[in-house]
Amino acid sequence: MTANMPAEGPEVMARALELMRSGESFALATVVWRQPPSSGQHGSRAIVLSDGSLYGWIGGACAEPVIIREAQRVLERGESALIWLGQQADLDAMHIPAGVMTVPMSCQSEGALQIFIEPVAALPHVLVVGRSPMAMTLVDLVRDVGWRAELVDGPDFVSTMVTPSTAVVIATQGHGDEEAVTEALRADAAMVGLVASRKRGDVVRGFLAEQGVSVSRLDAVHVPMGLDLGHTSHREIAVSILAELVQLRAAGGLKPHTRTMLPLIEPDEVIDLVCGMTVGAVPANRPFEYEGTTYYFCAMGCRKAFEKDPASFISREVAC
Repeated sequence: MTANMPAEGPEVMARALELMRSGESFALATVVWRQPPSSGQHGSRAIVLSDGSLYGWIGGACAEPVIIREAQRVLERGESALIWLGQQADLDAMHIPAGVMTVPMSCQSEGALQIFIEPVAALPHVLVVGRSPMAMTLVDLVRDVGWRAELVDGPDFVSTMVTPSTAVVIATQGHGDEEAVTEALRADAAMVGLVASRKRGDVVRGFLAEQGVSVSRLDAVHVPMGLDLGHTSHREIAVSILAELVQLRAAGGLKPHTRTMLPLIEPDEVIDLVCGMTVGAVPANRPFEYEGTTYYFCAMGCRKAFEKDPASFISREVAC
């Protein structure tokens, strides 16, 4: 691909697969309708990460900041959204289905787009610590449902193998349980579970508490791990553990912990006085200071127009 050329459909989907396999969630934006002369094309796609970085091509300078902002909201809420971007006159004349978010634009490029934005959650990552037949069965079951799974022997397990999206299932079964739980708790795993009886779990917790591990961290360890399916064989225990993992994921319990993450702070939003677009008050949106006030713009063309005659645009805004 030529340097600086935006990625197209196949490259975007290949990147999406890489992100899913690496355990990173993202939003996928797809153009589902366009009205010329919009630069976005039917089927154009782009990936937006939680930090606002974009990979692919979805439209020009007016569309891109809107899509990034709305994609971040989709990721935060976990719900898809359909966005309509176009001229106010077209918006007044067209029938827009209920539930579609409308964003009027007055950019010089004109045209209109409908863009579907969907959250794509990373595949769950399960790290099974142990080498018993049950542990091996669990890894096979996890992979059968399409998740990512790894198997590591107890003595080889270290906290650096764990990411914030990893669910750690400790199945060492009495052979170094305390050491394995300690390693798991050193990392900020999405979940730590111990395959043991409740009595054995209390012994492990008590030992680690004496070593200085906080009660809150120990209380977060799932023990006994697995749903109660009644009398089961050793290998069938793997089914009960997978069932609990599926239940946890459905309830949002396998999401990365956010204890150490900074809160999401959305920038203030202001109006581009030239085209009427809503833009974030951030350095990327071409700030221009005039008489002690900083103004922001969706595109350089809008800023240049404002620079030539700021007073006319300000007075127009006041009159409105």
